[in-house]
Amino acid sequence: MTDHIKIRPADGTWVVRAGGAVIGESKAALELVEGDYPPVIYFPRDDIAMAFLDASATGSHCPFKGDAVYFNIIAKSGPINDAAWSYETPKEVAKEIAGYLAFYPSKVAVEQV
Repeated sequence: MTDHIKIRPADGTWVVRAGGAVIGESKAALELVEGDYPPVIYFPRDDIAMAFLDASATGSHCPFKGDAVYFNIIAKSGPINDAAWSYETPKEVAKEIAGYLAFYPSKVAVEQV
């Protein structure tokens, strides 16, 4: 089912804001579209202030992408639990997002600038 997931470069510059601070900005983000779900922006780790992220005990499994690990964001206002996730070793159909980070827009702001 190779057409279920589509990955392409995300146009322009993307930022992640959490707890009132910009924790990432990228011109090398990827956009992943999976079935009928809204697009998800994935950021290279080099473009994220990883000092603000702490590994979470949460994990999940997607039958198409594989196993995801989660991260809490350590914000000045307090932790934002399970705000980001990453597929460290995704399945072949999603190999481009290996090690990239995605963020829940309900917990942080992900914006194109």
